[in-house]
Amino acid sequence: MLSSLHIRNYVLIDALDVSFPDALIIISGPTGAGKSILLGALGLLSGAKADAAAIAGGAQTCIVEGEFDVKDEGLRRLCLENDLDYDEGHLIIRRTVSESGRSRGFINDSPVPLSLLAEFGSALVDIHSQHDTLLLTDKSYQLSVLDAVAGNGELLAKCGSNCTALREVRLRISALEERIARIRQESDYNTAVYEQLLSAGLQEGQIAELEAEQYQLAHSEQIKELLSAADDLLDATDASDGRQGITSDLSALGRNMDKLVEFIPSFKDLAARVESARIELKDIAEEVEAANERAVSDPARLESIDARLSLLYGLLKRHNCSTEAELIAKRDALQQEVCGSEQLQDELEQLRGQCAALEKEQKEICDGLHAAREKAVPSFVKRILHTLSFMELDRAVFDVRLNPVQPGPSGADQAEFLFSGGGSKPAPVAKCASGGELSRIMLALKELMSRHMNMPTMIFDEIDTGISGSVADHMGSVICEMGTRMQVVAITHLPQVAAKGSAHYLVQKSVEGDRAVSSIKKLSRDERVLELARMLSGAKVTDEALANAKALLD
Repeated sequence: MLSSLHIRNYVLIDALDVSFPDALIIISGPTGAGKSILLGALGLLSGAKADAAAIAGGAQTCIVEGEFDVKDEGLRRLCLENDLDYDEGHLIIRRTVSESGRSRGFINDSPVPLSLLAEFGSALVDIHSQHDTLLLTDKSYQLSVLDAVAGNGELLAKCGSNCTALREVRLRISALEERIARIRQESDYNTAVYEQLLSAGLQEGQIAELEAEQYQLAHSEQIKELLSAADDLLDATDASDGRQGITSDLSALGRNMDKLVEFIPSFKDLAARVESARIELKDIAEEVEAANERAVSDPARLESIDARLSLLYGLLKRHNCSTEAELIAKRDALQQEVCGSEQLQDELEQLRGQCAALEKEQKEICDGLHAAREKAVPSFVKRILHTLSFMELDRAVFDVRLNPVQPGPSGADQAEFLFSGGGSKPAPVAKCASGGELSRIMLALKELMSRHMNMPTMIFDEIDTGISGSVADHMGSVICEMGTRMQVVAITHLPQVAAKGSAHYLVQKSVEGDRAVSSIKKLSRDERVLELARMLSGAKVTDEALANAKALLD
């Protein structure tokens, strides 16, 4: 139940703190006083879309907080699954909205996403607005009401999960069939491309190596000339002109330095450095000489490299690749396409087997749902007719027709409510029921659901629209009877309904400064008499209206 509601800076409400009993609660007030604002605030606690326009003028944020006392295993489990304190069934749900329009939700002071806030809100508060009678035209809603009364929750959950698994398997089968068909259609082409890439002997980094070797071979004569010149400069002992190379000069310099050491001992380090340079240059000279001997022109090798690079460049361009690694990946993918069709066919057969098993299971579940629904229909119809008769539709005819449809998350049935207010052959309720009749049918459904479900706090927003006189009195009795099993809040303009409540709250609007402000107060018995008299007679309260109001309360 909703034990208390706290609102700050929401539309016309500056500050509101109100407690509610666990019974039938009546909320009344003049049109435009702000009753819908209360519903909007409760909607925020249920995850409704937030808007900065909801913030009262002059404020930066608005806060709506509801305290709930619940004893529900589903909510306890939901708290545990989301690491939220259950606190023996005491839940505090809070929603804040900032000037930017952004909002935050909290459950027992822990921040939660709005999706979770909505999940908790729907389990705690059921708001029935004036327009919710339109749900009676929705066949999925009609089916959900029948299932709720029939207690089909476990079967529906199983049906939904099985339907999801079946849909996923069917999607996988479809994708695999398309893939196999494509492989078969492109088999010859893919095989040719794969064999071409396979015969190319692809290796990562090969193009860079070949390009470097190609460059050297293309400039082999220039390289030979440069190496020969370097060899002569380093070691020219065999030169025809008797010229000495750098290494010979360094050897002579070393001998000279050794003699100088005898006279200048400090030259010993210099002599060592000269010897080190001579050894290093001797190694360089040997490597240059070896490279010079290897450097030969090889036109055949150059031609082979040109042909290889031309092949690799052509493959890169043809397959829109930038590296050998991409070509290798394409080759491996084609290998799976060419060689893996048999494996894919085996996988497809396995999936088809899974699909057949799931379809069989789905049919069994749908058959079970259909049987449960057919079994529930007679008592369902009987109870609805009983309540409708009490609300002065004693000639009404009501029935539920189950039409077969393609199996889905809700089974293979489509429910259709049939109705006649005058005893004639019933027709779909959307086509024949008046506004007042729709209101009574909806209330009868809610009353029946309250007997079979652990329903949250029920809020009726003028469900009695289009109703008056003794019918209103009977509707009030039905709502009152629901209030003995659960917390019910009824927003109403009808005194016959308002008089049934265990507690009566009045929403009023006043002017403070340059703006209107809404407030709510719990009425004493004397104040209830005055409010009922106002509802009976309008702005001018007569003695007759006061007497009638007292009689209604008594």
